[in-house]
Amino acid sequence: MTTRRLCLALLAAGALSAAAPAFTAPAFAAPAFAAPAFAAPAEAAMKRDHDAILGMAGDFKVRFDMRETVAMTPGYKLFEPKVAGGVEAVRVVEDRGDFIGLQHLLVVQDEGKTVVVKHWRQDWTYQPKTVLSYKSAGRWVTAPVSAAERKGAWSQTVWQTDDSPRYGGVGRWAYDNGATRWVSNETLRPLARRDATRHPPYSWYVGQNRHVLTPAGWVHEQDNAKIGLVDGKPVTFAHEIVLNSYTRTAGLTQVQAADDYWAKTKDYWAAVRMAWAETERAKGGMSVREEASNGSMTGPRLMGLADDIAEGKTSTAAATTEARAVIAKETGFGPAS
Repeated sequence: MTTRRLCLALLAAGALSAAAPAFTAPAFAAPAFAAPAFAAPAEAAMKRDHDAILGMAGDFKVRFDMRETVAMTPGYKLFEPKVAGGVEAVRVVEDRGDFIGLQHLLVVQDEGKTVVVKHWRQDWTYQPKTVLSYKSAGRWVTAPVSAAERKGAWSQTVWQTDDSPRYGGVGRWAYDNGATRWVSNETLRPLARRDATRHPPYSWYVGQNRHVLTPAGWVHEQDNAKIGLVDGKPVTFAHEIVLNSYTRTAGLTQVQAADDYWAKTKDYWAAVRMAWAETERAKGGMSVREEASNGSMTGPRLMGLADDIAEGKTSTAAATTEARAVIAKETGFGPAS
């Protein structure tokens, strides 16, 4: 992956009881798997949640707005807000009824050229027994979810551009006050690249996610506390609000480039997802080497291999073999716990 193209990815990542009106999932290209069947009425609530999650798929104009709002330690100076945007295609890569995978594909213009960046992925699991959770620098653990916590709930696991882990949380969809929304528990999260590259005094976030369907599309809101160690004790340096707005837009010609890229690389990325999943199962979590400029050390090579497939420079089979070796190398330095 070229340095400039990677920089574009980093900039972007820098990546309920009164009933709301009935929600109709938007039309988009049907995935290549059969729609799940739901029993009525026992699974009606699950189906309602399922349809809400699918409401985040489609074609969107997207705006990323990240702002530190409150300094929490003396002398701390708030960073300037970061705002970016583009066009994002959100595609359903898997739907088993109780599990849904949504892949985001960002399309931006760079020096007059259209560039596709495989962006973040969000996986949703109904009544999960475990969730992959961030624990400390470079380490994630497969954490149990109690029967009470998981009843009627969905986990959301967020993955980085190379399908390495970022964070996971659990929450319930709600439909009161005329809004369709999901709110997570508070979870630990590694620094986003927009912060890590600034070498701040804090080292991780404690954050909460909120996904809300809107008349225009949907929004992803984050409330983050930025935390670091002072004399060996955790201290909050600042609060941050992140508002990622997805405006559903018809006729976006840019999404064709995203779909073309995905058609060429989806089998490779499915194999990469499998390799990460195997690592998690084998180790009860995972440890992944990281660096400020790239996030996971696996990122440049795994994404570069996908670019090579898309450009006809290598085969899916050859790229998959190398990707597995990269993941094994960068996750092979100790147990997750």
